[in-house]
Amino acid sequence: MKKSSSTSRRNFLKASIATPAALAALSTGAHAAETLNVDNAGALPKRKLGRNGPEVTMLNIGGMMAAHSPQFLDIAWRNGIRYFDTADCYKKGQSEKDVGKWVRRYPDRRDEVFIVTKDHPKGGPQELLTMIDKRLESIGIDYVDLFFIHGIGTREYGEESLNWPKSDELREVFDKIKASGKAKLCGFSCHDDKLVEYLNAAADGGFVDAIMLAYDPMHEKGGELDKALDRCHEAGIGLVCMKEMRNWAKAPKANPAMEKVNLTTQQALLHKVWSDKRISSVCSAMANVEQIEENAMAARMFKSALPQEQIDALKAVAGLVPATMCPGCPSCLENARDIQLAYRDISRYVTYYEQDGEFSARELYRNLPAEVRQVSNVDLAALRDNCSYKVDYPDIIRRAEQYFA
Repeated sequence: MKKSSSTSRRNFLKASIATPAALAALSTGAHAAETLNVDNAGALPKRKLGRNGPEVTMLNIGGMMAAHSPQFLDIAWRNGIRYFDTADCYKKGQSEKDVGKWVRRYPDRRDEVFIVTKDHPKGGPQELLTMIDKRLESIGIDYVDLFFIHGIGTREYGEESLNWPKSDELREVFDKIKASGKAKLCGFSCHDDKLVEYLNAAADGGFVDAIMLAYDPMHEKGGELDKALDRCHEAGIGLVCMKEMRNWAKAPKANPAMEKVNLTTQQALLHKVWSDKRISSVCSAMANVEQIEENAMAARMFKSALPQEQIDALKAVAGLVPATMCPGCPSCLENARDIQLAYRDISRYVTYYEQDGEFSARELYRNLPAEVRQVSNVDLAALRDNCSYKVDYPDIIRRAEQYFA
């Protein structure tokens, strides 16, 4: 890339609002957008969320970052994001209040923004019927667009939760919530070791509207996860991905292969995710204004699948960048089924603590049963060596004990 082009691009990233004219001027790469799907209000390009959902912006903003505030949501809005993700526990409840304050500041925008929140029905699906009221009260709005069971998994919800996505009980609960008008859509989020089983159960049940899942951008085509995603997509379930950017925060932005398509490394990774047409939106915990602007720019530039040369370059970068958590490579998912140590959860908590300054990670770690924190008889070095992202589990466990014990 010529120096003048690079300088122009950096100046663009400093702009608070991305305009079609500026984007068109920057779209000089073979992969950059020639025409931009920008509506009159400036929203980012959208995709339909499953069979029953509306169109949502391809990029949405997470709710657990330290910078999260009504003012931060303003910046997200100005950059075209129309999808805000939050939960009962983010920032100890402050995240939901931030969203509520923003809505009350701009009541005319409520119909244009897609709001998602989540809760933890540890006592079973019936708890969701009262939890939705608490979530609406916390945010201060009459309805949410999507209500999730937060982080479904066997450690928190028990083995029986593996059947929830195809159970009559959860179906009836979701139907009641939607009939009440308190949530338009219902589903669950998941980054559990048994993600594939939960996805397949949802496909079998046929009533879950949407799933937010930990997504490995380099997942194996034709593998178990890929097949489960196919089944959910064919069942009309909307798919939102998360955790895809966690290991790339410290990756070099500049890369000769990416310069050919006028993208940073991080933008190319987003294009790799959006190349999967099954994914409706990417949930990103954008920590600062520059990340919002850069990610929004990537969404506006996306037109077609990322070329193989850039995918190969991303894979090469993945092997060089120190990773703190695995988004779910086949080896880590397979080993986690047989090993009692909650090493993937622990690595996630360390990531929250180090990248987000999230002190609640200590509580999450301490809430784990003692037996799943026990490292004896576990070959952590083998887990590291077999992980596609080479997550240094021996050092991760050491740091977790240093931070949280």
